[in-house]
Amino acid sequence: MKINFKLNGKEVTKEVEVYKRAIDFLRDDLKITSIKEGCGEGECGACTIIVNGKTVHSCLMLAVELDGKEIITLEGVEDSIKMAFVKAGAIQCGFCTPGFIISTKYLLDNNPTPSEEEIRDALEGNLCRCTGYVKIIEAVKIAAKGCENND
Repeated sequence: MKINFKLNGKEVTKEVEVYKRAIDFLRDDLKITSIKEGCGEGECGACTIIVNGKTVHSCLMLAVELDGKEIITLEGVEDSIKMAFVKAGAIQCGFCTPGFIISTKYLLDNNPTPSEEEIRDALEGNLCRCTGYVKIIEAVKIAAKGCENND
């Protein structure tokens, strides 16, 4: 089946098998390797993408569902958010980082000045086995300050 969608601001038209998951299509066919498969059950957040302004676990979505949609992956996120994670030392092995950064983008797009509780709630579906979350929360706070300075 032929699908048309916008990926990180660029129009894409591709053939896709109707049974293929979005994560496999994005990683294997389009070479968007920032999307990781951790659990394959929508529990870890490593495969999180933004579809039409909402976070989605791409392991639970079929590629054909991307048709007509606007998708944002790590590659489409502002560098200021990525740099906040670097500055806070919130990246260790890096496996979970794209999902956290996507969740951060979603949060800040909808709430540029979140409280710590709102940050924790926004990151709830993302799992990290390395950092203990303190530095990740600090990264979101740094990114939010960057958003305040851009207003």
